Amino acid sequence: MHIPDGFLSPQTYLPAYALAAGGWAYAARELRRRVDETLLPRLAVLTALAFVLMAVMLPLPGGTSVHASGIGILAVVFGPWLTFAVVSLVLLLQALLLGAGGVTVLPVNALAMGLGGSVAACLGYRLLAPRWERAGLFAAGWLAAVVPAALIAVVLGLQPAIAHTIDGQPLFFPFGLAVTLPAVLVPHVVLGLGEGLLTVLVVSFLRRR
Repeated sequence: MHIPDGFLSPQTYLPAYALAAGGWAYAARELRRRVDETLLPRLAVLTALAFVLMAVMLPLPGGTSVHASGIGILAVVFGPWLTFAVVSLVLLLQALLLGAGGVTVLPVNALAMGLGGSVAACLGYRLLAPRWERAGLFAAGWLAAVVPAALIAVVLGLQPAIAHTIDGQPLFFPFGLAVTLPAVLVPHVVLGLGEGLLTVLVVSFLRRR
């Protein structure tokens, strides 16, 4: 799901940095307000789980990848803002240590996965969980995989229209929405089934302890 460096135009990632900076500042305040001796160990363990899950990537045509993320788990346990902070940290570490994703594309990846994915996961969970707890957890995991994939597919697919030469040749990512939407979305719709099951198993286990 990571977009690699070099795929996005400055017209895309510079405004995204401005938007993400506001989100990171709010998430930092939320973390300082909520952190205590019970939150910190769980946050550390689930951050490590997210790092491992996102490090196991299967490449997709066009240069992106598919991988589990644990975002549904993080969103249900911690809410969207702490999930945004955790996923942003994981993406930064993976960019610096593993060369996955990148620094220029960090805000787009973080906004799509950490914020878009976690907000969708929380909404899906809160809609279903009052009557069907496990269905709510499954929906959280599935939405946390599919919604970021859709956002990333749209951002990639708009690049030829955003940045191109005078004669219309793309300067960055060359494929439009007709290619990116099916190429990125279809594998993540399938992956989301596994992500949903993982969310059910991990959150249920945490609640029994």
